[in-house]
Amino acid sequence: MTPRQTEKALAALAGVTAINAIGGSIYGIRGAPKVPREWLQGSPFEDYTVPSLILGIAVGGTSLAVTTTAWRGHKAAGPASVVAGVVLSGWIAAQVAIIGPRSFLQPLFGGVAITMIALGVKLRCERDAHA
Repeated sequence: MTPRQTEKALAALAGVTAINAIGGSIYGIRGAPKVPREWLQGSPFEDYTVPSLILGIAVGGTSLAVTTTAWRGHKAAGPASVVAGVVLSGWIAAQVAIIGPRSFLQPLFGGVAITMIALGVKLRCERDAHA
């Protein structure tokens, strides 16, 4: 895989992640009507507003940064992807710790997080090899 192919793969993966995170954030801010509030019992949250803001800003924002930098072929794409992957894995870990395993999306996006980290490292190594 060439560095440009890795960038395109990262841009696609991060773009889908950003859309999902921002969409989930909007849904949560609007009250998440189909998500039981009981899941939050024992957590520091009374409703889904704060977690939704974190999802949109932290996960959506870092994924959007990867989409943009990777698509443009910017040298920050690899490091940004590692950061976004770590943020996403932290989000998933915190979510499972707070509400438990609730959806197939948790392991799916856990895998996406690992892939983003791996592709970010790969891109950085490819760029170093071509420098």
